[in-house]
Amino acid sequence: MSTEIVRYMIVQPLFRDVSDEDLAHIVEQGCSLVRLPRGGKLYSAGDRCEALHIVVTGRIKVFALAANGGEKVLELVGPGQSLGESAVFNEQRHGFSALALSEALLLRIPKAALLAQIGRDPGFSLRLLAQASQRIQSLLHDVESYCLHSGLQRVVGFLLNAQAEQSPAPARPHTISLPVSKATIASRLSLTPEYFSRVLRELEDEGLIQISRRDIHILQPRELASYTLQ
Repeated sequence: MSTEIVRYMIVQPLFRDVSDEDLAHIVEQGCSLVRLPRGGKLYSAGDRCEALHIVVTGRIKVFALAANGGEKVLELVGPGQSLGESAVFNEQRHGFSALALSEALLLRIPKAALLAQIGRDPGFSLRLLAQASQRIQSLLHDVESYCLHSGLQRVVGFLLNAQAEQSPAPARPHTISLPVSKATIASRLSLTPEYFSRVLRELEDEGLIQISRRDIHILQPRELASYTLQ
C-alpha cells in the first residue's frame, strides 16, 4: 500500500519536489488513500478537519445546505486540487459538506504529517500556501462574478473558461464535455437549472454553440465572447 500511495503522491504538484526520504516519512505518519463511490460523502459540515485531501481521480462537490433543504454548490474539486487547507491548520471544523460526484480516489494527508514536512522543508510550506492562495483567489473571483455579472455573462464565462482549460487553441471551435450535471453547474453559478438551460438554448439559437447532452460544441468562440457585450 505504501508504494501505491507514493506513486500517487509524486504526480501531485504539492509533492513533486519532495525527496524520497521525506515522502517515506509522510506515508509513515498516516497518509492513506480514500476511495469513494459515486454519492459517497467525504465529510459533513461540522466534522473535525484533521487532514488535507488531494483529489487523484474523480470530482468532489463542496456544498452548503439551507434550512429549507436547498443546496448551493460552492466548488467542484477535480484531480490535483485539494480540500481542507485552511481548516486543518486553524483547528476549525468543516464549514461545508463534500461528496463524490463520481467514483473518486483521494490522498489523505494527516495534519501531523503536514506539520512535520513543513518543519523539514520550508519550500513545502510555500507550495502549500501558494495552493491555498490560488483556491482563495478562485473563490473571490466567483463572488465577484455573482455580484457584478449577469446570469448570461456567468454562463458564457463558464463555457469559455472550460474551453480554455480543455483546448490548446481556445480561439478555434472546440467541444467541451461538462464534467457534472447541468443542475450542478447551475448551482455552482448561482443560477436555477431552468435559467441555465434557457441561456444555453439562446446561445444555440444564435448559432454560437450546439448542444449534445453533456457535450457542448462551441462553434464561434470569438463571437461567443462578445455576445454579452451586445
